[in-house]
Amino acid sequence: MRIGFVLSGIFLIALGAAAFMGKLDFSHDKEVVKIGGLSASVKEEKSAPQWLGVVGVAVGLALVGAGALRK
Repeated sequence: MRIGFVLSGIFLIALGAAAFMGKLDFSHDKEVVKIGGLSASVKEEKSAPQWLGVVGVAVGLALVGAGALRK
């Protein structure tokens, strides 16, 4: 259980830092127009918000701390 807390915390810290620096991007295909058999779509690229990165790092640090203090 202790090693699980530490590893999960490290993973969340890494993901949170990447989100905070704007390195986590994802794309979303959105269908704009569909007429009969013809359709047009747009690919939108977004990045994860910075506040989500801060929350991820904070929770990751809490998990690492809990794993370190656990017997």
